Amino acid sequence: MTTEQRNTIDQNLRNAPFDLGGDVATQRPLLDQMLTSHPLSADVRTTPGNLGGIPVIFIDIADVEAAGTIFHIHGGGFALGSAEGSVGLASDLARRTGMRAVSVDYRLAPEHPYPAALQDVTTAYRALVEQADDAEPIVVSGESAGGNLAIELLIADKAEGLAMPAAALLLSPMTDLTVTANSYATKAHADPAITAHAIRTRVADYLADTDPADPLVSPIFADLSGLPPLLIQAGSHEVLLDDATHLAAKAAADDVAVTLDITPGVPHVFQAFAAILDEGDAALNRAARFIRENTLT
Repeated sequence: MTTEQRNTIDQNLRNAPFDLGGDVATQRPLLDQMLTSHPLSADVRTTPGNLGGIPVIFIDIADVEAAGTIFHIHGGGFALGSAEGSVGLASDLARRTGMRAVSVDYRLAPEHPYPAALQDVTTAYRALVEQADDAEPIVVSGESAGGNLAIELLIADKAEGLAMPAAALLLSPMTDLTVTANSYATKAHADPAITAHAIRTRVADYLADTDPADPLVSPIFADLSGLPPLLIQAGSHEVLLDDATHLAAKAAADDVAVTLDITPGVPHVFQAFAAILDEGDAALNRAARFIRENTLT
């Protein structure tokens, strides 16, 4: 059954009209439609709000007394995606961990290039820390470009002396904006949805005049020492595979407790398909276990 599931998702992604590297005015609603096409579970409660003036969506699971907060950063190549589009994934994490989640609506490129997104994420996180009960843990999570922002948030936290989260979960993170990793070539045919061209297009929108090798945009070139435990998950069928493996190697070299979790035969951010993909369901269970292990007091 799992082979059939993987093949179905692969074909659906290859046939979908969405193009990560396409015109943002066209692709933004397409991506949001894809991500919100399935209704949320009946127990999910969403509340629009803000943290430090940054728009967010608070996500609660009915009848669950939250034991902390998952601060979730959506993907979309820095130019697409939304807090609402990530509610499904963030709520799934919240349910499995017994925590509350908050999804952040940071400013998007090309209208707002670097450092706008990182500034928004940092501002929202700082406000969450100020509001949170010291006894309740915070975990940062991010998917794709949101994984990049999650790591850069931790680096900014360290530089500014902010309170670190208990742990961080990174799903198919973009970590090297030079877009030169070998997996762009070796996984080009296996990846059903993402191409090197698309990544280069979105990176150009995001960076403007910033050097792609700057550690503040490409965390594989940063000093990661002092960061909290990391769980990095990716699929073997994605051009961003090396971004995940190289970040894990850099974190390990910098004495960070890091777990690299690669699932064979699945695409970029495969966890979003957990309802119809056994591997996605299993990966989220592993992520929930990692979060619980690092937030138990």
